[in-house]
Amino acid sequence: MFTLSSHISLGGALRRTALVLIVLVAGTAAATASQSYGAGVASVRTLTFTYTSHDGVSRLAYVVLPSWYGPAKNPAMPVVISPHGRNANGLSNSKYFGNLPAIGQFAVISPDGMGRKDTYKSYGYKGQIDDLARMPELAEAAFPWLRLDHDRVYALGSSMGGQETALLVAQHPELLAGAAAMDSVTDLTRRYRQLLTVPCDRKCLKEWGKPYGYILQAAMRREVGGSPIENPQGYALRSPLSQAQAIADSGVPLQIWWSTKDKIVVDQKHQSARLFQVLRGLNPNAPISAYEGQWKHSSEMRSTALLPIALAGFGLLPPNTKALPHTVHFAPAPVGL
Repeated sequence: MFTLSSHISLGGALRRTALVLIVLVAGTAAATASQSYGAGVASVRTLTFTYTSHDGVSRLAYVVLPSWYGPAKNPAMPVVISPHGRNANGLSNSKYFGNLPAIGQFAVISPDGMGRKDTYKSYGYKGQIDDLARMPELAEAAFPWLRLDHDRVYALGSSMGGQETALLVAQHPELLAGAAAMDSVTDLTRRYRQLLTVPCDRKCLKEWGKPYGYILQAAMRREVGGSPIENPQGYALRSPLSQAQAIADSGVPLQIWWSTKDKIVVDQKHQSARLFQVLRGLNPNAPISAYEGQWKHSSEMRSTALLPIALAGFGLLPPNTKALPHTVHFAPAPVGL
């Protein structure tokens, strides 16, 4: 079962009285969603193109479009840039959208990405963030008949993808009409220190020869260039919390999602929740909203789960209970939730 509450920052006098609590009642959400969104994935098609990453390496990116869209019928489309999580790639990440691009008539671009050293675990490297910002123009160059609405470019990702989404807001705010960062790490130094708590059962120990957290720490040291003690600036540059002022001043509507039941990013109180609190303190009028719930790590980012809510927040899907796989109730809530 998914449960969800939302804390919304509003400007001026509205903020004092109109903070809203959204409670999701979703006992049958998955079943309803499978009928509404999970079926009919043939109504979209996925195109692949090759791009040159920040360091000159050829990488793949995937464009999801409504199946009817093509050279003969190509109106300008809104587009969602979606960076993938740590254990995913561009193709697997693109599949989370199901047939939502056909329902909302928008495009999704999901690249494989490239870190400083690692081909998939980029952990918010600046070169990777710059590559994300280039995705709309790269896709249009690869498919000259593709027309994207550059006034309606959004970013959405979960886990490492959420971390990179928040960094994209900080570093390329002029690009974005909105963004959603889900289940993200926002303090990479804190995350590094907590990796040793990552569960590793007998099967895991047999496969890796040591607790998996040690493996993850080694991968992070390689990608960032040392430990947080050896390279504190490197970790700060990849942490949205360290760029909170830029995010708060960006003017980009930002959704921040986290789960109190997250067993991967186990300390969301000091990660996504902390980012929301800091942003609201830095700029009470910033268009920032927060969604707190109880779901497994990144499971909300599915066409059959809560992803439609995030996309409806961008205006890409209709915000009504008949079209969305959930029931939403609105009630007033005190400021400071």
